Amino acid sequence: MVKTAIGFFVLGVIAILFGATGVAGISMEVGQAVLVIFLILSVVSFVAANSSGRGAHRSK
Repeated sequence: MVKTAIGFFVLGVIAILFGATGVAGISMEVGQAVLVIFLILSVVSFVAANSSGRGAHRSK
């Protein structure tokens, strides 16, 4: 999912450099949306793993 977001972001930047504003705008928006979704799901997953006590806790 991160690769997809980065890919759309790079595609958008390249399109902006070549002056394709319509395609660049869409690619940038899609890339940002996918990146935000990934970050939200990552945080939720991290919090759920740490709060449920099912994480890799090792006691010495």
